[in-house]
Amino acid sequence: MIRFKDRTDAGRKLVPTLLHYKNNPDVVVIGLPRGGVVTAFEVAKGLHVPLDIIVSRKIASPAQPELALGALSQEGFTFFDEPVMHMMSVTKEELQPVVHAERQEAKRRLNLYRAGLAPVDLKNKIVILVDDGIATGATMIATILSARHLGAQKIVVAVPVSPPETLEKIKDEVDEVVCLDTPIAFLGVGAFYDNFAQTEDSEVVKLMKEAKK
Repeated sequence: MIRFKDRTDAGRKLVPTLLHYKNNPDVVVIGLPRGGVVTAFEVAKGLHVPLDIIVSRKIASPAQPELALGALSQEGFTFFDEPVMHMMSVTKEELQPVVHAERQEAKRRLNLYRAGLAPVDLKNKIVILVDDGIATGATMIATILSARHLGAQKIVVAVPVSPPETLEKIKDEVDEVVCLDTPIAFLGVGAFYDNFAQTEDSEVVKLMKEAKK
């Protein structure tokens, strides 16, 4: 099992696996806020390519807020995990209040994190989607849908850790997957970090501004 000191360390450990994209003018790294932006910042810096964000939000079960029943992206693309919804006896109609609230939150965060900065054009680009880890894969799938809508020619998912069954699901949606560890005993992304403190909005804003310099 691989352990990471923190999200910065995880990003630095991802860089050697992605060196074939270094200095490529057609490559853009996309971080998934909030924590994924810290990891993505190190990847973009190590590869000497631009950094940007796509804001996706978990659609949580009303009965179990920690359980993802799907996710949505900043453009409004929605992914529902229908097998889990069926298991929980939840319908899409019942989730509409959650969907509406998360859509508003995605817009708020996008405006906050960009802070007036122009988005990077993803049309015909090789887009590397980076998060600090994948659990259910719902938010990553919503982000993949968004990247395709924005014109990405090739989509690469790069993460430090993911359960193997989730990674198999992700592989069907993208062109390439890089993952440093796929433990069978998966107790949550934070279990593989020494420091997995919550990333604050201010840190995301700071990294975005620094990446544009």
